[in-house]
Amino acid sequence: MMQMDNNDFLRRLNSWADECHTDFPNAFGYPANYNINLTEFYRWYLENGLGTKLLNNAGDPFEAPNNLSTLSFEREVIEYFAPKYGFSTDDLWGMVTMSGTDGNNHGIYFGVNYLRKTTGKEPILYFSDEAHYSNYRLCHLQNLEVRLVKTDAMGRMLESSLAEQLEPSRPCLMVYAMGSTFKGAIDDQPSLNKVLARYPNMPVYRHLDAALFGGYLPFSRFRSMVNRNTIPFDSISISGHKFFGIDSPCGMFITTRKIYDTQASFEIPYLNSDMRMISCSRAGMEPLKFWWLIQTVGEEKWTRQAEMILENTEYFKLELSRIGWPHWANSCSNTIFLRRPPKEIVEKYTLANNYDDAFGGELSHIVVMQHVTKEAIDCFIRDLSSL
Repeated sequence: MMQMDNNDFLRRLNSWADECHTDFPNAFGYPANYNINLTEFYRWYLENGLGTKLLNNAGDPFEAPNNLSTLSFEREVIEYFAPKYGFSTDDLWGMVTMSGTDGNNHGIYFGVNYLRKTTGKEPILYFSDEAHYSNYRLCHLQNLEVRLVKTDAMGRMLESSLAEQLEPSRPCLMVYAMGSTFKGAIDDQPSLNKVLARYPNMPVYRHLDAALFGGYLPFSRFRSMVNRNTIPFDSISISGHKFFGIDSPCGMFITTRKIYDTQASFEIPYLNSDMRMISCSRAGMEPLKFWWLIQTVGEEKWTRQAEMILENTEYFKLELSRIGWPHWANSCSNTIFLRRPPKEIVEKYTLANNYDDAFGGELSHIVVMQHVTKEAIDCFIRDLSSL
């Protein structure tokens, strides 16, 4: 690539921006909230001269922050969200991550280290064959033994397959999906935990991959499904750029202080910090955005948005039934998978595609987020009916 003159590079950027404005409203196939409004945040940010500053959250947000970071805001973000997942502020550790994958990486890393330290044995990692592909990558990266658990047709982990795969002589690290990637399945934790309970001497660590559903479920009537006081788990990963509408990839990883304290410790004198997480330099701007949204959106509006998402999902399903288009959805899920529409519809609405013989072959899915309104659904149904 060659450096362009001012007119050329601005023309290129403006052309790309125009395409974004055209395509984003019709993005039905990916779990992102495109009703983003951080205009006032950026105005405040620039008016206060922060456009010329580097904000680097290197270090532990629960240690003393430095003046070149937003670690104090990051800690407040974790302290705000943690009780919604059943964590006590008296036994809490967490961080704002670079993505849901980063959160899962820490969940697996922390779980493995916790089980190794408390048992002296090498754990086995279990997750479903419908789990996010990053789990495979993270196991390869950390050189871990993995057992893939089969799922039913709707994408939920099978109790019988878990029972067959379990090796009770070694610690068990479970990754439960709170919304699998394509079918939006929620692993039935109570039933699966009963399988684990058959082996009371087998140490277990449970991590929830709740990248999407961990955003809206705590603000819905199904909040108990992601509350560790109702269904036990040890750590959780949530995305910030999905339900919460942050305009760049980020998320949260939350666990207990007890588990954090079992992690390998590295003294970093120049940071005046005891580092136990994987990441060193981390973005300082994303915690500020999270904190801003807590203040400007907050629980009441998030609750309305969560209920609207679930209501619009039901509306979408009813409309697909009305025109006779085959579709399926899991309980409490905002994800609908359906017989793949014609190419024009797939492209116009940026649908994600897959293949499954159990449902007749070629499929697409729709993720009902805040920008997928009833009016937008009506447009989709009209387009689909006209072909």
